[in-house]
Amino acid sequence: MNGSNVEINWEAARTANLQNWDDRVPLHEAAYGLDAFDDPNHLSDVVSDDLPVLDRFATGGSLSGLDLCHLQCHIGTDTISLARAGARVTGVDFSEPALRAAAALAERTGVAATWVHTDVLDARNAVSGDFDVVYTSIGTICWLKDLDRWAAQIVALLRPGGTFFIRDGHPALLALDEDAEGFATRYSYFGDGRAQQWDDESTYAGDGTVAHSRTYEWPHPLSEILGALLRAGLRLVHFDEGRTLPWRFSPRMVEVPRGYAWPEAERNLIPCTFTIVARKD
Repeated sequence: MNGSNVEINWEAARTANLQNWDDRVPLHEAAYGLDAFDDPNHLSDVVSDDLPVLDRFATGGSLSGLDLCHLQCHIGTDTISLARAGARVTGVDFSEPALRAAAALAERTGVAATWVHTDVLDARNAVSGDFDVVYTSIGTICWLKDLDRWAAQIVALLRPGGTFFIRDGHPALLALDEDAEGFATRYSYFGDGRAQQWDDESTYAGDGTVAHSRTYEWPHPLSEILGALLRAGLRLVHFDEGRTLPWRFSPRMVEVPRGYAWPEAERNLIPCTFTIVARKD
């Protein structure tokens, strides 16, 4: 059954996930609307939503001139958008095909970017230099088992005074039964070390299917996410929750500008995303 909790070691789960994400690259190149990036003013919807908060907490009030490391950057649309917002960007991902697609898009659009192929949990060893901002957003940490190791990479990549930003699917949302008529919990909110096993040939964008359909994810409650960042030595400066999502979590969700939301009468009942900004003192 999809979402069943299973015992699997990290390397086996990572290998399965990598095969799946490699398969997604050509599908997402077709589905992401890359031609829009030929307009030098175009930004991805994700970065358009994140930028007001990023600018608010960035040194000097904007990303202009700042060194930014984007963890789990996939095919680079958000990374390129962050560069267009003024940052000097480095994109990090574990998928070589994704980084080739990202580099091709950056070259085509004339955007300067550095791309690093590595697992996010080994980012500090693979990425040169340090950064004013470390950024990750939407659909990232569910693919990671060890958030303490993840947080340690972030702290090590940041300069003193640097800022970490994450927006992602809310753990309370991800525990819901996406097919239920109303709100009903189906999946674990709290993790116990086991992975959730999924078999799905589709992806969140476009109509294509992948050859490697099995993936593994880990649930992380807010207490675990915040705890990992605080234990690593970061200081929390901002926390927020949102009512919209960049992908359709449930068939009951309706399309809204730049994403999806629950029907209006239900929109205040449960959060869709969380945002955390933390600083390295």
